[in-house]
Amino acid sequence: MALENQTFVTGFILLGFSDLSPALQQCLFLLLFSLYSLTLVGNLLVFAALTIDPVLHTPMYFFLRNLSFLETGFTMTTAPKTLVNLMADDRGISFLGCAFQMYFVFIFGAEECVLLGIMAYDRYVAICNPLRYSIVMSNKRCVRMAVGSWIMCVVLQFGQITFIFSLPFCRSKLIRHFFCDIPAVLRLSCTDTYFNDVFRLTITVFLILVPFLIILSSYMYIISTVLRMNSREGRSKAFSTCASHLTVVILFYGTALMAYLQSHASTMDDRIFALFYCFFIPPLNPLIYSLRSKEVKGALRKRIFGKIQFLCR
Repeated sequence: MALENQTFVTGFILLGFSDLSPALQQCLFLLLFSLYSLTLVGNLLVFAALTIDPVLHTPMYFFLRNLSFLETGFTMTTAPKTLVNLMADDRGISFLGCAFQMYFVFIFGAEECVLLGIMAYDRYVAICNPLRYSIVMSNKRCVRMAVGSWIMCVVLQFGQITFIFSLPFCRSKLIRHFFCDIPAVLRLSCTDTYFNDVFRLTITVFLILVPFLIILSSYMYIISTVLRMNSREGRSKAFSTCASHLTVVILFYGTALMAYLQSHASTMDDRIFALFYCFFIPPLNPLIYSLRSKEVKGALRKRIFGKIQFLCR
């Protein structure tokens, strides 16, 4: 009976960085708040520029607009609670609050993996099969791919999160992380989580490794095609169009794979890797794309900053 009562958990406590001194927590708060602000401002500016400028209503920039939306949503799911906990004594989060946070974190994260795979395929078609690009990557097909990927991620993550939060939690309520991450929450269950681990590994393979293999194979064909080009200018232009996407892929997958595919990670390792993909990488994406793309920089100057200057006169 005592065990049965313990399974009705009303909430958890996110320990986060409570092991750090108050001074270090304040410094970390300022750093993370700055990164959070840069993420919101940068991604919203890119999203607005790509939406307003009709010249950029192409498949590549359609997916880039989706990426900016994803980065904004992902950061808003984790950052506010993390920042509050760094400055507050009460680090509690309700059972449903933890479930919803985990659900949206992994929806946005999984969708970004799939989207990066789709963007790699887009570059493959543009470079390796340019004559059929307008047919293969038509607006209708791009919308279908985006909607289909969202539906897939929403359904799979709903099944996984429901499976996790149907477990009995009768151990400590202390989550040794700054957000409700799946491994950290599973450690608190008082039953065998073998099937949850298998389910999580299956989804990880399906939503992370499969898009990664698509990216890898796409770039193998791209590199092979580019190296066969006779024009040096053509090779340079082809590599330039892929550089931004490839940089984002390396940054995102580098930290994600190290965080979720390492076999024996310490709690501090979990937090360090999570800090990178939650706070440090999201503000880099708009910088990477806007600095390398003349079209994005032109749209920002013309459509956003130009209107701001006009209104300030």
